[in-house]
Amino acid sequence: MANKSRILVTGAGGFIGHHLVKRLKADGHWVRGVDLKYPEYGTSAADDFQVLDLRVWENCLTATRNIDQVYNLAADMGGIGYITSFLADISKNNILINAHMLEASKQNDVKRYLFSSSACVYAQSKQKNAAVTPLKEEDAYPADPEPGYGWEKLFAEELCRYYYHDYKFETRIVRFHNVYGPLGTYDGGKEKSPAAISRKVAKATDGGTIEIWGDGDQTRSYMYVDDCVEGLVRLMASNHRDALNLGTDEMVSINHLVDMICGIAGKKLTKEHDLTKPQGVRGRNSDNTLLRKVLGWEPSMPLEKGLAITYKWIEGEVKKKEVGELAEVTGD
Repeated sequence: MANKSRILVTGAGGFIGHHLVKRLKADGHWVRGVDLKYPEYGTSAADDFQVLDLRVWENCLTATRNIDQVYNLAADMGGIGYITSFLADISKNNILINAHMLEASKQNDVKRYLFSSSACVYAQSKQKNAAVTPLKEEDAYPADPEPGYGWEKLFAEELCRYYYHDYKFETRIVRFHNVYGPLGTYDGGKEKSPAAISRKVAKATDGGTIEIWGDGDQTRSYMYVDDCVEGLVRLMASNHRDALNLGTDEMVSINHLVDMICGIAGKKLTKEHDLTKPQGVRGRNSDNTLLRKVLGWEPSMPLEKGLAITYKWIEGEVKKKEVGELAEVTGD
C-alpha cells in the first residue's frame, strides 16, 4: 500500500473520529469525514467533510467513492443509560450502517476496512464479578453479549469475517474498551462514565454530594483517546483480521474513579448511590496479551494523567455553559 492514502472516517463528527481525522491529516493522508453532524467541539481537519445518513445505501456508495481505506466508526451509541433504553433503534440503525458500509466499500474497491466493535460483545456470564478476569478475545463465545448494542456489534464482526471468507475483502476488527478524553460528549445522556462524573464534579460545590449510578463497586478500564487513535492506525496497517481488544488493563471501580476525579478537582464530595439506575456488567477489563503480540504496543497513558486533562477541559466547558445561561437570565 502507498504511504499516503485516501482515507474515509465515518463518525468523523464524533469523539474518536474527530481525533482520528486530525491524526491521519498529520500523517499526510487525504481524509474524507462523514457523519450525521459536524464535530461538536472545533472544526474537522478533514479535506472533505460530508453530512450523510449512512443508514441509507446510496449515501454509503457516495462516501466510499475513490477511497483506499475506511475507518467505520459511525454508530448509534452512548453510555449505559442510553444503550439499555433504546435496544431496537440502536440495533436497527447500526445494522443498516454496518451492512451498507461493508458492501459499498467492497463495490467501490476499498483496499482495507476497519470496523469499530465494542467490549459489549463479551459474554455477560464472564463479567459478573467486580474482580473480573481480564477478557480475552475468545471470551465473546459462547455468545451472550449485552442486549441490543452488544448483539449488533457481534453480528457485524461476523459479517466482516464473512466478507473476507467469501470475497477476500480485507477487514480489521477492533473492540474498544471505554475511551475518554477532551472533545467528547459530557452531558445529554450519551456520555460515558469518566465524562459524566467529571461533569458532576465540576458542577458540584466543595463539600457537597455527587450521585453515583449503582453501588460504585462495579469495575472498568479506561483508555485515553490518543492511545485509542494510535492503536487504530497500527491495527489498520497490520495483517491481523480477527477481533482485537483495544483498551488498558488498569482496572478501577467507579467509586475509585470518582475519588480520582475529586482529587484532581480539589473537592471533597459525599457519594450518594442510586441503586435504581443501570450500571451494566459487574466487572470488565481488557486482556492485552494478543494486542501486545500483534501490534508490539499497548496504550500507555496513566488513568490519572488522562483524567486530569479530560477534567480540565470538561470543567472549562461547564463554566462556559453556566456563564452563557447566566447571561440569558440577566439579559447581558
